[in-house]
Amino acid sequence: MIIAGIGTLIQLFPLWKIGSGLPIVMGISFTFVSIFCYIGPTYGYNAIVGAVLVGGIVEGVLGLFAKYWIKLISPIVAASVVTSIGFSLLSVGASSFGGGSGSENFGSATNWILGTITLLSCIIFNILAKSYFKQLSVLFGLIVGYIVAVIMGVVDFSSLSGTSIVAVPSLMPFKPEFNANAIFSVILIFLVSATETIGDTSALAASGLNRDVTTKETSGSIACDGFISALSSVFGCLPITSFSQNVGLVAMTKVVNRFAIATGAIIMIIAGIFPIFGALLATLPDAVLGGCTLMMFGTIVISGLQMISNCGYSQRNITIAALSLSIGIGFTQVPEIFSIFPKIIENVFAENCVAVVFIVSII
Repeated sequence: MIIAGIGTLIQLFPLWKIGSGLPIVMGISFTFVSIFCYIGPTYGYNAIVGAVLVGGIVEGVLGLFAKYWIKLISPIVAASVVTSIGFSLLSVGASSFGGGSGSENFGSATNWILGTITLLSCIIFNILAKSYFKQLSVLFGLIVGYIVAVIMGVVDFSSLSGTSIVAVPSLMPFKPEFNANAIFSVILIFLVSATETIGDTSALAASGLNRDVTTKETSGSIACDGFISALSSVFGCLPITSFSQNVGLVAMTKVVNRFAIATGAIIMIIAGIFPIFGALLATLPDAVLGGCTLMMFGTIVISGLQMISNCGYSQRNITIAALSLSIGIGFTQVPEIFSIFPKIIENVFAENCVAVVFIVSII
């Protein structure tokens, strides 16, 4: 949480060439989960830390020199990637709405009621509110959903007991080990993460600022992703990346003020330093979060479609977008299709539609 907060502040207020200056919120990346589930049992967590350190530096340097290769990312490629990010998040929103993937009461009536009340609260507030109050619709939905959850007795406060008041992160809690296979695998995923960051940055500029993203912003965004991830490994943590969920929030609320977003970064840092505060935030039921995020994630899809529309519907653009989205989203819906490939390829692409869409659209 502390590293995510620091990374967000650097994205908002760049240090030298690191950071975009855009309202990007950083967080732990789920893109690395599948590859770490393979590296961890095979080589150990220390090898993960070493691979993240090296991979983060590689992505950071790649970001600093983005002006030399960014022309490969044509507008239709960026638009296709943004659209795929939106589609990849729809199942995340649905899982939260049902109560959280793997939960014992997934899809129960309680979760349906909580998710529906939260969603309706967001929509009704957005319709009835005037002026800038419309921007508070998601917050209003969260508050209403949380209150209803407390009344229904589904908020678990037991995690607060025994939680320490203050906790300071330790330097190098895990000694990095540098395994060539682990490093190579993780660098590949960092390249995938960079494509998602390009999509997030493009979507933010398009949906929040109504303009195209600049090369300087994209370069700083990728550099921040990489170097902050390397810093994260020094504290024994996992890679940090831009969070697509918050792109949806910006698209929906149009709140792009950097000081407003910085408040969220400070809250994350406080939640990290004071675990009791973080534990309190974690009591928010998944169904309430899902009720708020469904529309946000759909908004990213629409932003991507608008970007495709702005590129024009030439036969070339239609072919690129249609083929990359159909292969990227379609193939990752049936991950067994990658079973003939080496394990490393399967781990990278089988469940990551954004990576597949990016590669196919580039080709």
